[in-house]
Amino acid sequence: MNRRSFNRQLSSFALGASVLGGAPELLANQSSSAASKISSVPFQFSVMLWTVFTGMPMEDRLAKVAEAGYRNVQLVGEYRMWTDDQYASINAKRKSLGMTFDATTGVKHGLVNPQDRDALLADVKDALPIMEKLECPSLIITSGNVVPGLSRDEQHQSCIDGLRAAIPLIEGKKINGQPVKIIVENIDPEENPKYYLTSVAEGFEIMKAVDHPQVRFLYDLYHEQIAEGNLIEKIQKNLPYIAVIHIADVPGRHEPGTGEINFANIYRKLIELKYDGTVAMEFKPTGDPTAMLRAARAMAESV
Repeated sequence: MNRRSFNRQLSSFALGASVLGGAPELLANQSSSAASKISSVPFQFSVMLWTVFTGMPMEDRLAKVAEAGYRNVQLVGEYRMWTDDQYASINAKRKSLGMTFDATTGVKHGLVNPQDRDALLADVKDALPIMEKLECPSLIITSGNVVPGLSRDEQHQSCIDGLRAAIPLIEGKKINGQPVKIIVENIDPEENPKYYLTSVAEGFEIMKAVDHPQVRFLYDLYHEQIAEGNLIEKIQKNLPYIAVIHIADVPGRHEPGTGEINFANIYRKLIELKYDGTVAMEFKPTGDPTAMLRAARAMAESV
C-alpha cells in the first residue's frame, strides 16, 4: 500500500472515529507502525503522562510512550521525589529514546490572588533549575481559585499583573534550545467549581493584555467543551497565543471518537491554520493505552 492509499484508508477510519465511539479501536489496529512514521501535520505531538502507564517505573513509562509513536512527554511534578540517581537514569532513558519533556506543571501558587504574587514568583524561580535539569522549556501554571472579597475585574487584573511580574524571570532564557515559556491553563467549573479561569475567552484576553511571546495559553479542549464550547472559533481568533492544546473527549475524558467533540474538524482547522505548537494527549484510554495513543495520533495525521 502506498502512502496516498494508506492515508485515504486511514481518513475513512478517522471519520468514523469522530462519529462512532468504538471506531478508535478499529483505527488502532490499522498498521500502527506506519501511523507513527507518517506525519505531515505542522504541530508536534505529546502525551500528558499522568493519564497513562501508571504504576510502573518512569523509564518504562517513557518506553511505552515511545512505543506508541510519541517523542514528547508532559509532566505534573513526578520528579518531586526523584533522587539524583533517578534524575540521571530517567534523563538517560529519555535521551536514548530521542524524547523530550516539553512541559511540566508543579507550581503551587496561582495568579488570581495578589497576596500570592511573591510566592508564585518564588515558585517560578524554584522551578527553573529543575526545568534545566529536565531540559524542559515550558512551565504550566494555573489561575488558582476564586478569591472571596475580590471582584472579577480585580482578579482578572491580578492574573495579568502576575504574568507581567514573572516575565523578567524568563525573558530571553532558553532551555534545550527553546525559549522558556509560562503557559496558563483553563479548567472547567465541573471539575473545579472554585477555579477562576474557566473561560478560554477570558484567558485569551489576559494573553493579549500581557502581550509577550514567552507567555502563552494552554487551550484544553476537554475543559472548554464542558465550560463554554465553540472550540474552533476560539482557535481561529487566537491562534498566535496558543502554545499547547490538550486532547480528551467529552464526557469521560477518554480518547477522541468516544464522545461529542469532532476532533477531525479541529485537526483539519489546525492544519489549515498551520498551527505549529503542541497537541498533547491527556485522555484516559478506554482500551489498551498504546493502541489508543496510536489511534489518536493517526486520526490527526489522516485528516
